[in-house]
Parts: sequence; structure tokens; C-alpha cells
Amino acid sequence: MNRKLLPPAALCASLTLALCAAETPHRATNPIIWADVPDMAMIRVGNTYYMSSTTMHLSPGVPIMKSRDLVNWEIVNYAYDILDDVDDLNLANGRNTYGKGSWASSIRHHNGTFYVTTFAQTTGKTYVYTTKDIEKGPWQVKSFRPMLHDHSLFFDDDGRVYMLHGVGRLRLVELMEDLSGLKPGGFDQVVITNAGAPAGPNLGLPGEGSQLVKHNGKYYLFNIAWPRGGMRTVVIHRADKLAGPWEGRLGLQDKGVAQGSIIDTPSGEWWAYLFRDAGAVGRIPYLVPVKWEDGWPVLGVDGKVPDTLNLPPGRGLIPGIVAADEFDRKPGDRPLPLVWQWNHNPDNQLWSLSARPGFLRLTTGRVDADFLAARNTLTQRTIGPECSGTTVLDVTGLKDGDFAGLALLQRHYGLVGVKVEAGSNFVVMVSAPSGSPVEVERVPLSQKTVFLRADCDFRNQADKARFLYSLDGKTWTPIGNELRMRYTIPHFMGYRYGLFNYATQEPGGHADFDWFRVSATGATWVGE
Repeated sequence: MNRKLLPPAALCASLTLALCAAETPHRATNPIIWADVPDMAMIRVGNTYYMSSTTMHLSPGVPIMKSRDLVNWEIVNYAYDILDDVDDLNLANGRNTYGKGSWASSIRHHNGTFYVTTFAQTTGKTYVYTTKDIEKGPWQVKSFRPMLHDHSLFFDDDGRVYMLHGVGRLRLVELMEDLSGLKPGGFDQVVITNAGAPAGPNLGLPGEGSQLVKHNGKYYLFNIAWPRGGMRTVVIHRADKLAGPWEGRLGLQDKGVAQGSIIDTPSGEWWAYLFRDAGAVGRIPYLVPVKWEDGWPVLGVDGKVPDTLNLPPGRGLIPGIVAADEFDRKPGDRPLPLVWQWNHNPDNQLWSLSARPGFLRLTTGRVDADFLAARNTLTQRTIGPECSGTTVLDVTGLKDGDFAGLALLQRHYGLVGVKVEAGSNFVVMVSAPSGSPVEVERVPLSQKTVFLRADCDFRNQADKARFLYSLDGKTWTPIGNELRMRYTIPHFMGYRYGLFNYATQEPGGHADFDWFRVSATGATWVGE
């Protein structure tokens, strides 16, 4: 099997998110964020925009992102550290919550308080998080049943508070003043019987993802629908009263860019924030200009999603959305930068940045059957159009049966790492093309440290990745085969880099990661 690895191909140094950005240096380009940031909800407070998103089975969850210009975003907080303490979220007793956890959120600022709400199939609850300081917290949480699917939290001018929720048949329910549950005897009825109707009669997805806004005395509701054989579509309804009647129309049908709402700038411009299914990298945000005609928001330029926008250019996703980490901590530093999230709830007794200063130590606490069952995998997003993630691993503390290394996490995952068998170490590449792991290649390892790398190519939804290893951090050798990445609904998330360590024979071994580095470059390879 002969391979030739060509040098990493440099993208625009600032990662302006499009290869053509060099030709339009003073304008933003779509996608605004070439990474998995689905189900966005957004508010503006003064000159600052805040956006929440979905991260499902990851902890901490419901990321809060901040921007001054709608283009350049950074993660500044999370609504919660863990959603709940149950087996499914803890990867305990054979349970998991892949593709579930917390789904689409709503974000509001009302009377000096920030509200972030979400819901979870895992627990069957609706969650309400509140804080006076959205960037620093602390957060207070209330939860109640039932689970209100894809709800939009709304404070009306008369002081009453509601959630509009559902799929197809959309129901408006009134909440108690403290948002601790449904208001006994309060408003509770279906206000739209077929939210997807403006998109046509043959729908695969009949209208969900509600986001509700009020403008010039009228209420506007944004939903997503999906005609069979067609594409994701924006549907808009408007009404003079929340209870209706509501009239609807098709809002946008181009490139499958849909689900979101609209927001204004301090200067009075309007934009729609939406996302697009982009294959294995996930669901990626777009901005679309909006103008008002006859009391309706009109999305796009002649009904199309533009490639360039009259907004400041993007400065890149590094370090606001993804970032390198040397695992060095100074007094007062956060234990982990906000770009990191754990796969499910972590066991905080089994990871450390102080046991060996300058290293992330992952210690096994139990025996697991495979990577997806393993706890304490530390993850962050991959990014498009190409990216490369690299780490260096010290295997001195591993025990027989341990497997530690660098992953690309999704149901059809891939791994490169070190396995210990009968006292010997091997660099191993594992692929799960059908959802079950297959060891593709192994190479004996005689030293205690090894460099590991995963390169991803998302250009034109190529969705392929390569794993490599190095003994000195300079000369890289591909290992195993090309990973064909696939976005799957069981995980419902774009591929993520993951640092992992799990035991297959006995707990107690540890892996030490010296650093993790991510770049907006990818490796191009030819031949097999």
C-alpha cells in the first residue's frame, strides 16, 4: 500500500471562511461560521449580540457566543455545566444520550435579566436558565414538565410570558410569572394547525424551530419546513395578536439555508440568521439580508442567499470558536478554555491539569467496551473548509488494555492512538465505517511519546479525513485508511476532535497530553 502525503495546504491566514475571501477583503462571506453551530437563537443588547446554540450530549451545554458585528463570534459562556445527573448523560450502566440531551434553545433579555431556555428528550423537561451577567454568570435554573419542543420564549408587552412550541401544530402556552411552569388556567391552545403549509402540501418536516419576534406592533413567527424531495425552507407567519389569526408565506427557499429568525443592527439594518446542512462538518450559520415590504420581512437578494455581505470581514474561527491549548494554567485561569466540551457529563475525579503541570491527564475509572462508551473524552469542533488537529501523547502511565489518543467523534468515528497489549505499545488506527470499530493498521511503538494528527477536508462536502503519527513532530506518516465522514442523525452533530483514554482490562491507567493544536490547514494526499 503506497501513499504519498503532500504538504499541508495553507488557507487564508485569517480563515475568512471562503477561498474567495482574498478577493473581497472588506466584506464578510457566507457561511459566517464554517462549523457546527445549529439552531441559533440571537438577541442584541445595545451594540452587542449574543447567540445560543445546540450542543446536545456535550457538557457544558448551550454555548453563549458574543459578537460586535454579527460576523466575528467568540464563545463567552455556557448556560449549564451539566444538564442533569442521570445515567444517560453520565454514560453509565450502558446508557447514553447521543443525539439527544438539550436541543434548540431560546434566548431573551428582559428587565435586566438574561433568559436561556431549552428542552431535553433525555429527561422530558423544559429548562429555564437566568442570570444578570450572561458572560460571567452565575446562572439559576428551573425545570418543569412537559418538554416543550423547539419552543420560543416570549415576553409580551402586557407582562405576560409565553412559549410557542411544537411540530406542525404549534401551541402557545402561558407560563407562570417566575417561569417555573405552565400557568394554571393560563392561555393554552393551538394557534397554527399546519405551520409548514406555505412550503407546499407534501412535507417531510411540517414546520418546527419556532422563533417569535414583535416589530411595529405585529408578531412574526419563523419556522423551518422541508418539502419531500426539496430543501429546507423558511416559513414566516404574522399576526396582530398572539392568539391569531396567523397568515403565512414562504420566506426563503435557496441552498437549504433555513431555521432561525431576524435581528436588527443599531443602525437599523435587518438580517436573518439561519443555518445550512453542510455534511460532516455539521450545520453551519449563514446571514441573509432582510428588507421590509408591505409589513413583511423579505429575505435574501432576489430570493437568493448571497455569498458576500455588506458586513465587516471575518477574522477567523481561531481562537473564538476553536483554539489550541498548551494545558499550561496560571492562577486565575479557567480550568479549560470555553472551546472544550466533554462527551456527555465528565467524571471530574478522573481528569487533571495539576497532577502533571502542563499536561492534561485522563485517568481511566472503569472498563469500557469501545470508544463511544468511554467517559471523559474532551472535544472541540472541527472547522471548514479544511482543518488539522494535532496532539502529543505520553503513554508512560498506560496499563495493559488501555487505548488513548486523538479521535474524530461521530457515529462513524475514526481514531489514532496507542494501544497497550501484553506490555507492548502500538500506534493504531481504528475506523467505524458501519458504526462498529475496525482496527485498520498498527505499528509498534518503542518510545514513550508520540505525535498524533487528524486532517479533515470538508471542501465541497468531500468529508474525508486522514490520520497520521510522528515520532519527532516533524516527519509525519499516514496510518490506516481514509475516513469517510458521514453526518448521522443518531449523533446529530458535526465531527469533533476528541482526546480520549479508556481501559478494556483494568482501570487506573493514565494518559498525559502535552498540548492540542488546531489550524485552518489540511493535508492533501493521493494514492492508496
